[in-house]
Amino acid sequence: MKLILTQEVGGLGAPGDIVEVRDGYGRNFLVPRGFAIRWTKGGERTVESIKAARASREVRDLDHAQQVKASLESGPVDLRVRAGDGGRLFGAVTVGDIAEAISQAGAQVDKRKIIVGNPIKSLGSHRVTVKVHDEVDATVDLNVVAG
Repeated sequence: MKLILTQEVGGLGAPGDIVEVRDGYGRNFLVPRGFAIRWTKGGERTVESIKAARASREVRDLDHAQQVKASLESGPVDLRVRAGDGGRLFGAVTVGDIAEAISQAGAQVDKRKIIVGNPIKSLGSHRVTVKVHDEVDATVDLNVVAG
């Protein structure tokens, strides 16, 4: 099945890419969740509009990506969460929570660009990676504190 990706899918491609996937994967997962649309001959205009929107959202060039990386790595980011006795959290810290904390610290980051190795379920200092550009990754020190 040939599809046009509308969002970034790990291991498959970026928005605007035309990919070939198995029928079941496309029909049961990608299309219903809005990650892709079916490819048609008239889909070239759709691909162009998706790529134009993607280009406007992305970091413009490598120099700007380095500036964003420097601002992200400048200092630790505090994230206040509800916690019980012994420092255990009520649930895990989500990438949406991390993106909101980073934006309050002064840098705008898309939550889909944040990579968390293991789920964060305890108070303390943690490290997360932010994919700023295809070639630039920033490591953010995240302080999870009870609030």
